[in-house]
Amino acid sequence: MIRLARLPLERWSAFVPALALVLLALTWGRSLPSWLVALVACFLAGAVLAAVHHAEVVAHRVGEPFGSLVLAVAVTIIEVALIVTLMSDGGDKSATLARDTVFAAAMITCNGIVGVCLLIGALRRKLAVFNAEGTGAAFATVTTLAGLSLVLPTFTTSKPGPEFSSAQLVFAALASVALYGLFVATQTVRHRDYFLPVTQQGEVMAEEHADPPSAHTAWISVGLLGVALVAVVGLAKGVSPTIESGVAAAGLPASVVGVVIALLVLLPETIAASRAAARDRVQTSLNLALGSAMASIGLTIPAVALASIWLSGPLVLGLGASHMVLLALTVGVGILTFVPGRATLMQGGVHLALFAGYLVLAVSP
Repeated sequence: MIRLARLPLERWSAFVPALALVLLALTWGRSLPSWLVALVACFLAGAVLAAVHHAEVVAHRVGEPFGSLVLAVAVTIIEVALIVTLMSDGGDKSATLARDTVFAAAMITCNGIVGVCLLIGALRRKLAVFNAEGTGAAFATVTTLAGLSLVLPTFTTSKPGPEFSSAQLVFAALASVALYGLFVATQTVRHRDYFLPVTQQGEVMAEEHADPPSAHTAWISVGLLGVALVAVVGLAKGVSPTIESGVAAAGLPASVVGVVIALLVLLPETIAASRAAARDRVQTSLNLALGSAMASIGLTIPAVALASIWLSGPLVLGLGASHMVLLALTVGVGILTFVPGRATLMQGGVHLALFAGYLVLAVSP
């Protein structure tokens, strides 16, 4: 381990994801003793740090906003694969798994990550400055996707309970794919400048002065990013039985497990967004946060709609009353935060208060 610690960061970030993937293969589907759970947790943390490093290498090569898109989509694709895998196991818990995971991702990104990044940006410059046009468009898309996929099922009457009928589920899936594709085209082609970091005066920042990595290095980082993210999600699933037993022993609701897993899976985005905010690139932070929320909904709903063809059992997507209140508060506060294009410590604190409220309700519904 001492020898490994002395290796350059690039070599360390290559070895750790590979070792984490080997550990994942050796422990997948097995009951783990306490010492092995601790080892898995260490490699999980290492894989998270490696994922952040390789995402930043890719982002430096391709520039913004493509770099933020790479990490958000990569994490979400693997997260969706994990959801569908867990749903295939069946059981009562799988009926609400997609809803709980998507809503947890939305609360973590739109309140937790956004709040932290606004606090960091405001602490450095008194004001966290970003592009209102780009951020507003991203938040509007997240709001629409959440409303169509998580709120409407609670009020439909074609099927009993907060479920979509087959036709409604197809519509939600197609609308999610169309809106997400339209946003990506807007972000990367037609209005790319809306999603670039800006100065305190509102002017687009110049690119960072360090020479970008070569195309060969960037492609290696893309591959290692995928390996690291597979290891993060897989190892998080591996320690989930330990988390479940701990949650049950503490007398907490079973939904807390989903929150903990979502926090682990979104850790790479959280670290990357915080680092960007510390470099006065708050727009990059918001691209990561809102892009992750959008990808989580826009990719999960079509995936579970497709999986429902062969999966048995109900698919509950509609939120309960308390969660709809939290979503409504998030939408209202988000509009007031993003429309001006600048935020203070106050706005960051308000978003973190909403995130804390979500965590409290997860523990004590």
